[in-house]
Amino acid sequence: MRLGVCYYPEHWPESLWEDDARRMKALGIEQVRIAEFAWSRIEPAPGEYDWAWLDRAIDVLGNAGLKVVMCTPTATPPKWLIDLHPDIVPVGADGKPRGFGSRRHYDFSSPSWFEASRTICTAVAARYGNHPAVAFWQTDNEYGCHNTVVSYSPAAVARFREWLKARYQTIDALNRAWGNVFWSMEYRSFDEIDAPTGTVTEANPSHRFDYRRFASDEVARYNRMQVDIIRAHSPGRPVAHNFMQLFNEFDHYKVAADLDVATWDSYPLGALDQQWFEPELKAKFLRTGHPDFASFNHDVYRGMSKLPFWVMEQQPGPVNWAQWNPAPLPGMVRLWSWEAFAHGAGCVSYFRWRQAPFAQEQMHAGLNTPDNRLDVGGHEATRVAEEIRAVAAANVDADAAVRTKVALVYDYEAKWLFEIHPQGADFYYPRFAFEYYSALRALGFDVDVIPVTASLDGYALVVVPPLPVVPDDFAARVAASGAHVVFGPRSGSKTLDLQIPAQLPPGPLASLLPMRVWRVESLRPNIAEPVHVDATIEGHGRHWRDLIDVGSEPTLAVRARFADGHPAYVRRGSAHYFATLFDDRLTEQLFARIAAEAGLTPRVHGDSLRVSRRGALTYVFNYGQRVHTIDGVDAADFVIGSRDVEPQGVAAYRTR
Repeated sequence: MRLGVCYYPEHWPESLWEDDARRMKALGIEQVRIAEFAWSRIEPAPGEYDWAWLDRAIDVLGNAGLKVVMCTPTATPPKWLIDLHPDIVPVGADGKPRGFGSRRHYDFSSPSWFEASRTICTAVAARYGNHPAVAFWQTDNEYGCHNTVVSYSPAAVARFREWLKARYQTIDALNRAWGNVFWSMEYRSFDEIDAPTGTVTEANPSHRFDYRRFASDEVARYNRMQVDIIRAHSPGRPVAHNFMQLFNEFDHYKVAADLDVATWDSYPLGALDQQWFEPELKAKFLRTGHPDFASFNHDVYRGMSKLPFWVMEQQPGPVNWAQWNPAPLPGMVRLWSWEAFAHGAGCVSYFRWRQAPFAQEQMHAGLNTPDNRLDVGGHEATRVAEEIRAVAAANVDADAAVRTKVALVYDYEAKWLFEIHPQGADFYYPRFAFEYYSALRALGFDVDVIPVTASLDGYALVVVPPLPVVPDDFAARVAASGAHVVFGPRSGSKTLDLQIPAQLPPGPLASLLPMRVWRVESLRPNIAEPVHVDATIEGHGRHWRDLIDVGSEPTLAVRARFADGHPAYVRRGSAHYFATLFDDRLTEQLFARIAAEAGLTPRVHGDSLRVSRRGALTYVFNYGQRVHTIDGVDAADFVIGSRDVEPQGVAAYRTR
C-alpha cells in the first residue's frame, strides 16, 4: 500500500520543484505521475524536441526518492499537429469535425494520428525507458473521455468496412446476420456500408451494434501499439492506463488484457451529481458520495488488473466539472483512500499536488491550495500515510486477497445493446448492475466483478444483471460450478447478431431454466407493479416485465408473482430468474434469501455502513451521520481506529 500524486512541473516555476518534491516525500508520497498533457512542451514544433526541462524534473523527483509514473502525452495533440493533419480530429454523428482547444481531440482510426502517436511514444519511451527514477508507465489519459470513443470520420468508416470483412467474410453472411432484407437494406459489397448515422429514422440495430464493437476494438488496437513501444524500450516496468468511473463506451477487459495495472480515476461526489440517483439520495450523500460507488469501480478494475489495481486520481476536495460541486465532509478523503486499499489497491494517487490558478481546471482542488498551503485533502493524505506505516509496524498481513464467495458478472456489450435497443427509455444497464452490486454490499458480502467469460468455480453465489447475449457455453459452466446463479430480466433475449433467439428467450439458458419469455413490456418511471413473494416479503417491479410461460415443467418453481398472476421470479435448482427489476428493498431481501440457500450468511449493514475484508484485516467504513460501535472485537485487535467509528470514519481490525 502506497500513496501517489499527480504533478505538472510544466505548470510551475522551476524554483518550486525541489521544495515540492521534498514536501511530497515528507508527506508520505512515494510515486508521482507526470507528463500526460505535456506534448506541446516536449515537442514544441514538428520534430523539434525539448527534453531538458523534463530531464531536470524527473531528476528532481528521483533525487527526492520518488518513483515516477511516466506517461505518453497523446491525450492532448498540439495545435501544429492538428494543422498539419486535420483528419486527426474525430467527427461527430452530425458530420462536424470536433475542434482544437481542449483535449482528446483525436480519432482512434486516423492513420495520421496513429503514426504521430507511434512517433511521440517511441521518442518518450526511448528517452526515459531506462531512467532509474521511472518505475511505471501510463498510456495516454482516460481513453474515451468527453464522448470520444466513436467517430464517424471517413477513416473510421474505411476501417469499419475492413473490420466487417474480417468478421463476416462475405457480404451475404452480413446481410443475413443484420436482417437486411428488412426495409430493403441489402448490400452488394462491404464498400457500400457507411456509418450508421444520419438516417431518416432508426438505423439497423445490428449495424449500430457492430459499429460500437468496432469502435471499442479501435481503442484496444491503439492502446496495444503504445504498450508494445513501451515494453520494447522499458522492459520490466509495469504499464498502466487510467480508466474512468462507470465508463462503458469500450470493452475495458480487452484494453486491460495488454496492461499490467488497471487504474481508475475516483471522483465520488462528481459521480453522484451526474448519475441517475434520485434527488433525495443525492442530498443525503451530497458530501460523501454513494457508499457503494467507489467500491463498485474498485471491484470492476481489480477484476481486470494483473497486478494490484490503483486509483490514479483520487478526489481531494471539490471538483470543477459536475453541475454542482460540493466539498467532501472532513474525513472523506481519508475514508476513500482506505476504502481503495480495503478492496485491494496497490496505490492511491491524489489529483493533484497543487490546485492550478489558470485554465479549465482552476476550480478543481488539489492537496495544496494555489498559494501552496496544505488543503484539507493534504492533511488527510498525511494521516493516511501515517496509518499505512502503523499497519506495516503492526506486522499484519494487509495485502493478501480474500477468497470471495460472491461474484457479479459485468458486461460492456450489454450496455451498448440496451442503449441501441432500450425498448424502455430508462432501461439503463449500468444502473441495474450497480443496484445489484449495492444490494450485495449492503448484505455484507465482498464481491468479485467478473466478465461473462470468467471461471465460476469457487463461488457460492453469482449474480448476473440483465445479460442479453449469453455465450453458448455459459449455461454449462453455471451448471458445473455448483453456484446459485441469479439472472436479471432480458437475459438470453438476443443472439450475437442482435436478433430474437429462434426458441425465444432465455435462449441458451433454456437448459437451466426451461421456460419461455413470450412477451415483454417496459414500464414508465411512475409505474410500479406489485410483487408478492410470501406473507413476509412484498415489493414492486420497475422498468420492465418479462412475461414468462412456465408450461407444465414440474422442476420450475414460481417463487413470486405480479398482482395479475404472471411469474415475477422463478427458480429451478440453483438457477434463479427475475422477470423484472425489483425495488431496492425487495432486491436485498431476495438476495439475502438466495445467499442463505447458497450457504452464505448475510449481515445487513444498512445504507450507510460498509464492511470489507483484505488479508488479515476487516475494514469498517461509516458513511453515515452517527457513531457506529463495533461489537465483539477486542480493543487490542484494532490497527486503525477503534470500536467506535465516527461519521466519515474508518476502522480496521484483525480478522479472527
